[in-house]
Formats: sequence, C-alpha cells, structure tokens
Amino acid sequence: MRIEKIELGTITLPLAHPFKTALRTVEHIHDIVVRVTDNEGRVGYGEAPPTAVITGDTLGSITCAIEEFIAPAIVGMDLADLDAVMAKLNGCMVHNSSPKAAVDMALYDLWAKAQGKPLYQLLGNAKASFETDLTISVNPTEEMVRDALEAVEKGFHILKIKVGKEGLADVERIAAIREAVGPDITLRVDANQGWTAAQSVSIIKALEDKALNIQLVEQPVPAEDIAGLKFVTGQVDTPILADEAVFSPQDAANLITIRAADYLNIKLMKTGGIWNALKICKLAKQHGMECMIGCMLESQISVAASAHLCAGQSAITMADLDGPSLCATPPMAGGPRFDGAVIAMTEDPGIGVRDIPCRDWH
Repeated sequence: MRIEKIELGTITLPLAHPFKTALRTVEHIHDIVVRVTDNEGRVGYGEAPPTAVITGDTLGSITCAIEEFIAPAIVGMDLADLDAVMAKLNGCMVHNSSPKAAVDMALYDLWAKAQGKPLYQLLGNAKASFETDLTISVNPTEEMVRDALEAVEKGFHILKIKVGKEGLADVERIAAIREAVGPDITLRVDANQGWTAAQSVSIIKALEDKALNIQLVEQPVPAEDIAGLKFVTGQVDTPILADEAVFSPQDAANLITIRAADYLNIKLMKTGGIWNALKICKLAKQHGMECMIGCMLESQISVAASAHLCAGQSAITMADLDGPSLCATPPMAGGPRFDGAVIAMTEDPGIGVRDIPCRDWH
C-alpha cells in the first residue's frame, strides 16, 4: 500500500438556494478534490472547501499546502502503517486544516478499500444509519418560515436555524418558525459567533421564556471568547454547542476541562481529518460529552467521509451533514445514501463515492 502519487482537481456544484449565515453568503460549491493512488492502482478521494472566514483556507492555500508540503512528505510511505503516515501528514506543517483533511480522508478511503470494507466498519461500526438536520439560511422572517415549511414537507424533522445578524430580533424570527412548523420538529439555533456573551444570555433566556423548545444553540460568541462561551453555558438552561471554538483535540480537551460548552461540533475541515477527529471522539466519550458531526459547504465526497465517522463512533449522537441536500445537482454514485433526512451506510468499500464530476486533474 505504498502511496504513489497525489493529484488535485476542482469541483463546482450550484446550490439549490443561496447559503446565508452571519459570516457569509455562498451560491455554489467550488472545492479542491484530492486523488491518492497507491502502488497497486487503488484510488482514494478527499475534498477541501475554501472556508477562509472559519479555517483561513483558500483555494490557493489548499493547493499550495498539498503540492508543496503534504505530498512531498508522504508520497512513498506505506499506508499499512496508517498512524505513521498520519503523524507525518499532521507534522509536516502547522494549521492548514482543510488541505490536511482532504488528504486524510483520501488516505482513509484508500486504506479501507485495500481491506475491502466500508470505512465506518473499521472506525467502530456504531450505527448503520442516522438522521441529519437541514440548514435554514438567515433571511427575512417570511422567507425563513417558507424554507422551514418546505424542509418539513421534504421529510426533515430537525432544522438548524441560522441567526446572529440582528440580536434580539432573532427571537421573533425563531418564534415564527416554531409556530409554523409546530412542536414536533426539533429546532437547533446557530449564531455563527454573531452575538456577544451578554447578548447570548439575553437572547437565549428570551427563547426559553417563550418556551420555544430549542434543542441547542451553536457557537453564540466569537471563537476566541472561551470565557464568554463558558459564561453563556453557565447562565442558560439551553445546551450550548461549541463549533468554531474547537478545532483540535487540545481545544476539545480545554473546553471539556472547564466545561465551556455542553456539546462539541466536530468538522473534518477543522480537525484536519478523521485521524484527529477520532481523538476528539475518544476524549468526549471518556468525559460523557456528546458530539455533533458537521460540515462546511462540501459536496458528497467529504460529507460521505464525515458520515462514515458518524456511523463509526457512538460519541457522535447528532448530525449536521446537509451539504448534499443543499446542492442542486443529482447525487454521485456510491458511498452512503443521502435520502432526505436519512443517511444510510452501504457496503461499498472505503468511503465509496465514485464517478466524481471533477476536472483539471494534475
């Protein structure tokens, strides 16, 4: 299983609707795809989106990191010693979590294919299917209500409501959505770092006073404001999910130690891939903390890798893997089946996605 070559390409897919958060507006996916080939001709695939406002990674930096640092460090290594390869991958440069994640998942894809098994079975085999939420972008209230009702009609039972741009006005927006969808739909709220600690407490308490039954609030304060995150967690009854505040296993350990959040959101583009994500899962399980698996604006390739991690690990009890559902294009062949709200694992070896509409391999 010697790593022979690493190639890059690009993939562009339109979104069904513009994706709007407190941080950005995006109308299409435009990502780097990684193809790793071993000495027996097997191929593994990975993907990295440029999410500069969160990870700092751009199309140019992703390409440079892989071509000039990661590939020279690991080409020629034997993937049979997976830990050695992953240690080299993570040690060849600091930061650059998205390019590391793309190569990491391509290596895991290749590693599992060599064993003839779907990756999730090698990662723990915790569950064969699970349910994801669907994101409702931040828009005028009437549009968000319409989008929420449309999602429910499509069979989604969990909605993730993007807010964070209008302070206390977000309360009425969420209340309108709750009234429209009824009491049986699970609502998650994601402020994307859009509030201060004091605002967060005021807004979340207002949601509680209105008995809107919010499952959790995700990253209410800026990522660097760990003290603020801990303050909010201690002041409200609604569980708080740390997202941008947790990239590495060390970040996770720090948050767990001071109980700065109730849950952790794992995203491969933050952790640098599956290898480090597994370490976070282990920490969370040791401390009885549940995790969510999330994604950036990614195609089916890397979301499938996250699905395998979710299916493999019992510490991951919640999923926000709606990337393929947000795309306006038909699904790719192979790998997990994205059937509306339900993601079902298959017996395809590795991550399983194939027939990737990628161009410009080099």
